[in-house]
Amino acid sequence: MYKEFYGLAERPFSKTPDPRFLYLSRGHKEALARLVYAVEESDLVLLTGEIGCGKTTLSRALIDELEENRKVILFINPRLTPMEFLKTLALRLGVKKPSRSKSDLLDQIGAELYRSHEAGQCPVLVIDEAQLVPHKETFDEIRLLTNFQLDDQNLICVVLMGQPELRKRLLHRAYEPLRQRIGMQYNLQPLCLEETRAYLQHRLQVAGGDPQLFSEEAVRVVQEFSGGVPRRINHVAALALLEGFGREAPQIDGDVMNAVMDELAMAI
Repeated sequence: MYKEFYGLAERPFSKTPDPRFLYLSRGHKEALARLVYAVEESDLVLLTGEIGCGKTTLSRALIDELEENRKVILFINPRLTPMEFLKTLALRLGVKKPSRSKSDLLDQIGAELYRSHEAGQCPVLVIDEAQLVPHKETFDEIRLLTNFQLDDQNLICVVLMGQPELRKRLLHRAYEPLRQRIGMQYNLQPLCLEETRAYLQHRLQVAGGDPQLFSEEAVRVVQEFSGGVPRRINHVAALALLEGFGREAPQIDGDVMNAVMDELAMAI
C-alpha cells in the first residue's frame, strides 16, 4: 500500500532482524566491535540491553562479520535443562548420537571441538534471551565449556545475550565462577534524539525511500513515544506511514504523528 506512494522498494520498519537495516549508533558500533573482538579471542562475552534495543539484530550482524572458519551455533530458546542443553549442543556440533551419560556426552562434545580445531574452525555459541535459562546448573554447563581449551586459546566462543535482569541475576554470589569467566561485557542503551533521527533516515534510505520523509516534529514525537528503543521506533514509524498514506500526506509531519498517538492511546 504505502510503499508505492512513498517510493519505497520494501518496508523500512519490518520487525524481522535484517542486518541490512542495522543502524550502527555509537553504542551499537561499540557493542559489535566488542563482540567481534571476543569471538576473535574465543572468549566468553555478555551483551545486555532492554527489550527491543537491537541485541538480536546485532547477533545477525556479528554472524555476517565472522570469517568462514567460525561456525555459529544459535540458541534462540534457552529454556533447557543441563542435559537438554548439552545434547542440543552436541547435535549442533555434529555428534550424530549424543550419549545419555553426561560424562560420555561431554567427551563427545570435547572430541568434536578438538576435531573442529584440527580443521581450522572455532565454533561460536550464541545464546539469545539468556535470561530465560531456567537452571543455575545450565549456566554451570555453559561456564564449563570454557574448560575445553588448548594452552593459548579456548576451543569454543560463548556469547550470552539477554535483558538487564540477566546482568542482575549474574551478580548473585552463586554465579561468581561464571562472572570470572566473562572476558568482555557491554550494556546496550536506547538511542538519543539525534540517533533516532539518523535511525529513521538510515532505514528509509535502505528501503529506497526519501531519508527526510519524517519532519523534525515527527522525529521528536517518535523519540518521545519510543524512548529511543528501536523496536518501538519501528512500530510507531510503520503506523505513521500507514496514516500518512491514508491522508495522502507527502511528508510524515506533526499532524500525522498526533493522529498516530491518538490511535495508540485508544488501544491502551
